[in-house]
Amino acid sequence: MIIDTHCHLDDARYDDDINSVIKNAFDNKVGKIIIPGADIKDLPKAAKIANSYENIYFAAGVHPYEIDGYDESVICEFAKDKKCVAIGECGLDYFRLPEVDVEQYKARQKDIFITQIKLAIELKLPLIVHIRDANEDSLKILKEYENELVGGVLHCFNASPILLELSSKFYYGIGGVLTFKNGKKLTQILPKIPLNRLLIETDAPYLTPEPYRGKRNEPAFTTFVVDKMAEILSMNRDEIVDLTTQNASRLFGI
Repeated sequence: MIIDTHCHLDDARYDDDINSVIKNAFDNKVGKIIIPGADIKDLPKAAKIANSYENIYFAAGVHPYEIDGYDESVICEFAKDKKCVAIGECGLDYFRLPEVDVEQYKARQKDIFITQIKLAIELKLPLIVHIRDANEDSLKILKEYENELVGGVLHCFNASPILLELSSKFYYGIGGVLTFKNGKKLTQILPKIPLNRLLIETDAPYLTPEPYRGKRNEPAFTTFVVDKMAEILSMNRDEIVDLTTQNASRLFGI
């Protein structure tokens, strides 16, 4: 059984066929799926989907691009749901910076990131972390709080060597980028990640793995990530499935 630890099933691109997408996932040995929180407006939809299926869960949080809508009272309310297993995705993303007030923009992201970290600590829930073009700032913040956190995952791990410093508390989400021809940095660093810290994810509908790159991603495509991981690590695919499932079950309590 594969666990897709990061899949945006609440995305509008699944509205017309979500039941068949989920059925296809389960038919392809995906046993459980976690929907991360990104936009606070989508949390009701994510919670509804999770509560409609026994093996689907969700997280409550706000992506760094959506911090203007952050409302801690709303996050806390959804965190009470029995199907909510984490806080996030939250973090830092400096890929699209404004033309003015850049430092103020970064400071605002940091503030909301730290607020969600503290919430995860308070609620004793793991943290789903998004990092893009912000490795140093993210590392500094996470190192400050890592001992207080119950755990977390660096979603869509970007192959930064400095982030391996967090492997005593954090897991590393590996998705379709591993199969990309230009994903060599990730293939090279993968063997350096402790086996007990590896997770499988899709980030669907984004980052579709080969051979379907360019099409809408879906949880069933985790099988291609598993196969590539097994190839790189010279392991049996069943071993990869077993260890990543154990890792995800341990982190998220599912």
